[in-house]
Parts: sequence; structure tokens; C-alpha cells
Amino acid sequence: MKKLNITGKDLVKIGFPQSKAIGFAMEAIEKNLLKKTRRQVLTQLKKVVTSPGEFILDPVWTHVANELQLTLEIKNKRSALLETPDQYAIYGANQIEQGALTQMETAMRLPVTVGGALMPDAHQGYGLPIGGVLAVRNAVIPYGVGVDIGCRMCLTIYDLPESALAGNEIAFKRELVAATKFGAGKGFQGNERADHAVLDKAEFNLIPFIRNLKQKAYEQLGSSGGGNHFVEWGILEMLEDDKELKIPKGKYVALLSHSGSRGLGATIAAYYTKVAKELCQLPKEAVNLAYLSLDTSEGQEYWLAMNLAGDYASACHHVIHDKISKAVGGNVLARIENHHNFAWKEIWNGEEVIVHRKGATPASKDVMGIIPGSMTAPGFLVRGKGETKSINSASHGAGRQMSRTQAIKTIKREQMKDVLKEHGVTLIGAGLDEAPMAYKDINMVMDAQKDLVDVIAKFTPKIVRMADDGSRED
Repeated sequence: MKKLNITGKDLVKIGFPQSKAIGFAMEAIEKNLLKKTRRQVLTQLKKVVTSPGEFILDPVWTHVANELQLTLEIKNKRSALLETPDQYAIYGANQIEQGALTQMETAMRLPVTVGGALMPDAHQGYGLPIGGVLAVRNAVIPYGVGVDIGCRMCLTIYDLPESALAGNEIAFKRELVAATKFGAGKGFQGNERADHAVLDKAEFNLIPFIRNLKQKAYEQLGSSGGGNHFVEWGILEMLEDDKELKIPKGKYVALLSHSGSRGLGATIAAYYTKVAKELCQLPKEAVNLAYLSLDTSEGQEYWLAMNLAGDYASACHHVIHDKISKAVGGNVLARIENHHNFAWKEIWNGEEVIVHRKGATPASKDVMGIIPGSMTAPGFLVRGKGETKSINSASHGAGRQMSRTQAIKTIKREQMKDVLKEHGVTLIGAGLDEAPMAYKDINMVMDAQKDLVDVIAKFTPKIVRMADDGSRED
């Protein structure tokens, strides 16, 4: 074997799938072909992998050819869509556009799909619709997770009364601007850069592709990107005494943020989506739902990378909240966070499945989550009810009712200013594509998911910080 210096990687390069066929090929070389040259053997192997049917009866290659045939049959079976989509739950159907419904129906035709649900904030995206929940067997869909891997909400509640914010708006605004950085591609340099244990995670060194992203991750740690990402001050009203959080009924100053894994997550998503499309060739209408089996090295690599991006997104929020907390003072009563744009291993209907929540909030029994509205509409602190039909999920926000392009074309700057003034909101940054009118009515969305979550508290935005360069990174 050493004489020929042929490895499994060499076989993959000439077209061998990640399967038992590689092992069988290595055995065949060792037993029968050590007298051949490396070039001769690789030429022969390329013929076998290209036309395995011609080598089924060949005494040297029979096991290799049979395994290749089996792998090809499985791939073809997996690549075909079911003729009709399986049934799935829809919440707030009258608020959901046809494009999102069509995308969800396509996702329900994947051969690996076992269940799905569409949240009331759903709208059309790439692959799985935003607001789509999909449970599959032993596979992960990069575009089912989304581009901004691990995007999340984070809420810090302070022991400061409502009057503390109203009486010190200039100071709170100043610290909000000083501790944040927005815009696609934006990051920190030199002494501005923060540090966090997430940068020491082993995953950065396990995969060469990820190792090359560590410097970018370091520079962007604690930043928020563009699009619908925000950091905002507001008033949180606890509707009742909460024993779990140990916070009495009343109103408190709170800090709420929404952002994800920045360039790290976006680069991971782009790379593994390309890999998935090469390995899982689906019909045109489903091409963005290409998936990776968790039995493959590519699937395992993506799973590690996805979880790293999720941890990184969480670290970004913690850096922001810790900076601001230190600056404004006040004791932290609680910090709650939840993520979307992710995939989880969960037990659903008695079976282990991979649950993709692309723009959907985990809502298992007693799990806490945050569902924001818009820059003028309230957000809600909720506790999940564990509804099986929704695959233990709820909406991740109000959801768009206008595309970004439509909003920019139809909404006037003066209209936006009037709405902000009416609600007493100070806005720093943000384009017309993020105007409140571009979003659905959060109260209608919440009404459509009463069976999914209980509302614990209401958050009213007061000072909102968003990207001011028109960048879109959501």
C-alpha cells in the first residue's frame, strides 16, 4: 500500500462517495494491484466509479462495484421528491403569503422530512421559508438553518424603574452608541476588540476551513451587523409575579438585542450550502433545500461549524450586554436569550429528529423565549407550552408584510418619522426597509399562536439602535 501511496482522499478526488466503497477499493488494491503503478490503479478506479455496472462480475472489483451501485441507488432515491407533500400545521394562515406556503410544501416533499409547521410571522425566503419549522431524519439542511446561523434574541432586565430611562435618555443613548457597532462587514480594531472564551473553542482548530475564519470572528465579536438587527432600550412590564425569574409584577428598564453570527456564520452557510448542493442534487424547485446526511464527514463538519457559530452569536450578545451594563449601572435581575436559524436534535413523536427552525423560536414546555415586534411595536417575553403540532415552536417576531424593495419604494421618510414620534421612540440608524409599516401586526401574530406560548411580560421599545448604512445582513 505504501508503495502506491494511494489514500481515501485520492479516491474522493476521482469521484468516490464517502461510503464503504472506499474501504473495499483499498482492500482490492492491497490484494491484487501492488505491482501496478499509481497512475494505472487510479485510472482503473476512475473507470469503476464512473461505470460500476460494468464491473459487478469482475473478481477484483465486485465488492467495490456493488457498493457503488447501492450508494448510487440510495442517492437517487434520496434526491427524488415525494409526489405530494405531507400535511403540516399552519398558524395564522390568513397572514401568510403564497410564496412561503409553496416553499413549505416543497420542503414537506423531501424524502428525509418527517414533520413541519409554519409560524404566523412566516414569509418567503431561500429554501425553507422564514418562519418555517422542519423535522427531518438524520440530516441537516444548511439553508433550512439559514445564512445568519444562530441569530438570536437577548434580554437583560435591570432593577431600574421606568423613570430611570425617561430621566436619563441622553446618557442611555450615549452608552448604547458607544457599546455597539452596526453594518455588514463592520468590526472592531486594535484595543476596541473584545475577548471571550468562545474564541478558544476547539472547533476553530478542528476544521481547516473554520480556522481561517478565526481572525474575522475576533474582529467582529460584539458587533451586530445590518438588516433587521438591533440593540434597544425599553420598558419591560412583568404582567404577574414570576417565581422562576424571581421578578415581581411591575415595570423595569430592559435592554433587548437581536443579531447573529456575523461573517463567521454567513461564510459557513455559503460554503456548506455549496457542498450540500454538490452532494445532494435535488430538482430545481428544491435545490436550496439540499441536505447533508449526518452519517457523512461533511454533515458532521457542518454540525460542528453550526454549533460553533451559535455559540459565537451568543457571545456577541453577552459582550454587548456586559459593556452596557457596566456603563449604566443597576443590578441585573435576569438575562434571557433564545436563538433561531438553527437545527436541534430533539425527540418528537417518540423519534429522534433534526428540527430546523428558520426564523422560529423554540417553545418546548416551560422554555422561555423573546418575540419582538418592530421598532415601535411591543415585543413579548414568553414561556413555551410544548405544542406537538408546532414541533415545539413559535414565531420569532412580527414577520415582514412588505419586501425590503417594496418598503423602500412605498414608505416615505416623513411617514416613518411620524410613527416614531407617535410612539415616543428615539431611532438611531435604520433605513426605510425597516420601517414599522413593513412588518405585520405583532398583536395579530401573537393572537394566532395562543396555543404555543404564554405571555409573561411586554417589552416597549424606547431607544432603538440599528445599522445606518443600508446594509442587509439578516
